[in-house]
Amino acid sequence: MTTTVLLVDDQALLRSAFRVLVDSEPDMAVVGEAADGDAAVRALRERPCDVVLMDIRMPGTDGIAATRAITADPALTGVRVVILTTFEQDDYVVEALRAGACGFLGKSAGPDELLTAIRVAAAGEALLSPAATRGLIERFLAGDGPGPSPEAAAGLASLTAREREVLLEVARGRSNDEIALRLHVSPLTVKTHMNRLLAKLAARDRAQLVMTAYESGLVRPGRAG
Repeated sequence: MTTTVLLVDDQALLRSAFRVLVDSEPDMAVVGEAADGDAAVRALRERPCDVVLMDIRMPGTDGIAATRAITADPALTGVRVVILTTFEQDDYVVEALRAGACGFLGKSAGPDELLTAIRVAAAGEALLSPAATRGLIERFLAGDGPGPSPEAAAGLASLTAREREVLLEVARGRSNDEIALRLHVSPLTVKTHMNRLLAKLAARDRAQLVMTAYESGLVRPGRAG
């Protein structure tokens, strides 16, 4: 089965480099390119794909607005958006996760990392690097960042004690197998809890569960353990 990819970046040279790399893999194919967010959304509505590599900074409609439009469109439910960013400079990654991106990847990543990111995203995993995402969220929510959200905190009221435990482990950047070991349950049980968390918290994926854990105050920056 071939994983289809849309490349979204305002730099034509970078798109060309990504195309050569992706098309060199027998299980992947670039099916389109776009230089801004509006063009990306139009391209997807004409031909949906599996994974979008989305630059966060572009003239016109940026990656955040485009991601929000994609994830809000019922016809594009299966599309996974991976944000391309420079970790130290982009202050918008948390907003991209809130908008529904499944994760992010640094533009300095090597070819193998990029290809792995595409495969992981296509497989339905929410975060390309849970620990790195957790660290970034901590950095943005620390100090002068926003306090706990009443809406997010209210969502926790519907969770069982075990579901709260699982959510806490998700926010700590642990995989399902790691959570299973820590809580002494089977990976299948963890998956069941994950599905319930997604439904109860109206979260699109694991990335949004992490955001909820921080925004609700369940996890405090610097205390994720």
